[in-house]
This record gives sequence, C-alpha cells and structure tokens, in this order.
Amino acid sequence: MHASGIDWSFPYASKRAPVLARNAVATSQPLAASAGIEALRNGGNAVDAALATAIALTVVEPCNNGVGSDAFAIVWDGERLVGLNASGRSPAAWTLDRLAHHGVMPHKGWDTVTVPGAVSAWVALSRRFGALPFPELFSAAIHYARSGFHVGHETAAIWARAADSFSDFPTFLDHFLPDGRAPAAGEVFANPDLAETLDSIARTAGESFYRGELAERMETTARLEGGALRRSDLARHCADWVEPLVQPYRSVALAEIPPNGQGLAAQIALAILGHLDTHRDAPGSARWTHLQTEAMKIAIRAAFDHFADPNAMRLAPESLLEPRSIAAAAAGITETAAPLPPVALPTSQDTVYLTTADANGMMVSMIQSNYMGFGSGIVVPGTGIALQNRGAGFVLRPGHPNVVGPNKRPYHTIIPGFVTRNGSPAMSFGVMGGHMQHQGHVQMVTRIFDHGENPQAACDAPRWHVTPDFTVALENGYPHNVAQGLVERGHTVEVTADHRLFGGAQLIYRLPDGGYCAASDHRKEGAAIGF
Repeated sequence: MHASGIDWSFPYASKRAPVLARNAVATSQPLAASAGIEALRNGGNAVDAALATAIALTVVEPCNNGVGSDAFAIVWDGERLVGLNASGRSPAAWTLDRLAHHGVMPHKGWDTVTVPGAVSAWVALSRRFGALPFPELFSAAIHYARSGFHVGHETAAIWARAADSFSDFPTFLDHFLPDGRAPAAGEVFANPDLAETLDSIARTAGESFYRGELAERMETTARLEGGALRRSDLARHCADWVEPLVQPYRSVALAEIPPNGQGLAAQIALAILGHLDTHRDAPGSARWTHLQTEAMKIAIRAAFDHFADPNAMRLAPESLLEPRSIAAAAAGITETAAPLPPVALPTSQDTVYLTTADANGMMVSMIQSNYMGFGSGIVVPGTGIALQNRGAGFVLRPGHPNVVGPNKRPYHTIIPGFVTRNGSPAMSFGVMGGHMQHQGHVQMVTRIFDHGENPQAACDAPRWHVTPDFTVALENGYPHNVAQGLVERGHTVEVTADHRLFGGAQLIYRLPDGGYCAASDHRKEGAAIGF
C-alpha cells in the first residue's frame, strides 16, 4: 500500500488511467470537463469549475440533463461541508384528485413536470462561493450551443434510443430530431434556441427563468397543452442550503444530502455493513457481494417506505440510522439470502455527475438530471428548455409520505457523495444511474476505503445491482463462480452485459500532499482532466 492510502495496481480490465494533479475535474463528457478546467485556468475556484462544467453539460449531453433539470451539491469550502438541495417542487395545482386517474404516476407529459431547480443551484453556488463573474461561466456552453459540438458516441446511442419514446411530442422532435433522426456519433449538433436561453439566464442571474420572459413562455406552453405549471410556481422556487447527513463507516464518514434524495439509503447500507466483516473478504467475492446486497436490500426498502419531501417524512433521517435499529438489521443478515420482500428497517435513470477540486483545497460534488433521459418530452418552443419528469418520483398511494401533492418535492434518485476522514476531505464522488446511485456509493466507498483500491480501479471493477424487484444483477466480468455462489445462497441472479444498468462513476480522491487523484468511468464517454 502506498503512503497515499491506496493501491496503485489495476486488477480489472481498464480503459482509463487516473489523473494526478493539483486541480482536477471529472465528469461524463470531455467537452464539459474542459469547460471546468478552463474556468480554473481563468482564475476560478472549484465551484466556478463545477458550474462551468454543469452548464456545458446541458448542451453537450442533453439526453441526460438540461436547463429544465434539478440539481444537488455538496461543497467542501476549505473548512466544512455545505449542502445544497436545488430540487424543484410540484405545481400548486397538483393534488391527488387531479392525478389519481393515472393509476400510477406517469413518466411523460405535463403531469410529470415539476419546477426545474438546476438554474437556481447555479445562481446560489456562484453567489456564495464563486470567484468568476456569473456570465463568464456560460461561455463554453453558449459557444457549443451556437456553433455546434461533435456528439459523443455514448450520447448518440442514448439519443437514438429516445427518438421513438417521444414520437408523440412534436416540439421534442422539432428540437432534438430536426432531420427526422437523432444525430450520429461525430455529427455536429447546434442548438441556437438554447444558446439564447443560456444567454438570458447569464445576463439576468436566473431571474428571466423564474420570474421573467422564460418563465412566461413556460407558463404559456403549459396552458396551451394542459399543464399545471405556472409563473407563480416558478417564482416561488428557491434552492435550500442544508446540513449534509454524515454517517461514520469504519475509519471514514460518508456525507449525503438528506431526503428527498436517496443518499440516506447508502448510509443505511454502510451502517449495517459496519457491523459485518466484509472488509475481510476479497472485493467481488461471493460472500462480499452477498453481504453487501443483503444490506442494500434493507436500505432500498427503507427508501421506498420512508423517503420523501423532508416536510412530509414521518421519520427523521437520523431515526433511520439509529444505532440499535442498525445493529438489529445487521444481526438479521445470515449467510443465505433473506426471504423477499426484505425486512423493514426497525425504527422507533439518467443523470450527469461532476466533481471538481482546486489547489486551495475546495472540492465540489454536484449532480443534475432530467430524470429519465430527456425528461418529460416537453420542450418549450423557441427556448431549447427540455423539462424534467421528476414528478414520476411521486406515488399515488394515499397516506404514503411521498404521495403526490401541491408544492412538494418528490423522491429523488440523484445524489452527490462526499467522504471525510477525521473531519478532513477524503473524496468527492458520485455514481450516475437512477436506482444504481446509492448502490454505487456503497461499492465505491467499500472498495476504496476497505480494500485500498485506487479510484480508477474501483471504477473499473464489475458491479452488482439490486433491482427494484430485488433481483441481483451482476455485470459481465464478475467470475462465474461468484454468480453460482450467490444462487447457492438463495439469490435470484442475472448476469448482464448492459453497462447502462451499472451507472457511471466520477471521483476525486484527495492525496496526503494536497493534490488529487481523479478518475472517470469507462461506462460513460467522460474524462478526468487536471493541471
């Protein structure tokens, strides 16, 4: 083991090398990562780099995020962790009676559109921490929107799969399939409407989006198409500064944004694993995978049962981490798979992630998403604004804390992660991919801090995934004997080559000398860059 605390060997098939530097950016699209590095070179800090990256991602990776997205962030400001929940709330007109005819929450259309919060995240982070003028953060994004950018191979594949999904949305087709098809990898795609929208947001520090011309255009479109979103909903929105939840795990601690996000589930799983001896098992072995997935099943059920808008939750997040409850859950895990559904915790799909770090010690973990690919299918004419479908995260079960209602935040899958050691920053990271995200956090933390794997090796390792029906999916590359060992323990196992199921990690690990090791997942088309 090196003095850095990590092993520099690469035991898994790898397509990437880690980046070692005093300043670093890692995200899922190289052009966006370059925008973040440019901000750092121009005198910006890690927050400026994060925002330049995030804004560029709305242009160059539109199949996973956009101006109509939500966002969350955790910032190490040099002294402490600060959290930001910039997820939007439902329209004031949304009631259970209004939406109950759906049976289950829809995944497309206006009845999935909540207030977009990403723009408010950009404004709030810049005002509190930024060193560069706000409009300067938009330069790369506006350039790529006006002049066009070469579409990446992974982006093109996701874009093509979305083409049929939104065939009933004319403005989507006009905007994203102007030639009647999705752009192929390597083709240039320009988005002049979005360039004008970004310019307006930059000039007005977001006011046009929530209270001005863009807000008016969103309401006009909603009224014409039967949607409930109004200017008053947009004007009411605010991003909230929050205290991250910090959960100890062996020698480190994992910080997450409290619900309505699902980060608490990663903390529940790690708290349970802290009572077990998985750190003594080889990572990826049958027993290691068995115990991790059993802990994760309990955490997933807790998320499904309890996570919601913080004002609607009946149990405080801290009560779901109560030590005696966690110990009881851990004691119930045996060497065989528990019957399904998992026991209740005893109590009293598509995203962009980025992380940045600068030479002065500031680090940012940030995530933004339209939810399911391009989101709702709603594109506001003339603006390039593709609206998210986060409302699909609500349920229609009366009495459930996450039941749909007015001015309410839905259950969210997107979560930025941050690890500290002895109160100091150790790693900023995230794993894109809907229901995979909290599970990816568990795997990154245990591989790196239990087993000393370097961030790129932890990225490269084949992953497990507990599906919503509690099947254990194993990524190709897992040894056959591990899959067989899980079956013998009573798990339902599926081995698959579909890398989309296993997310995409981006990590920046702080080295003892103050530099960083940055890693980017080969399952995405992204990059880690530094200087």
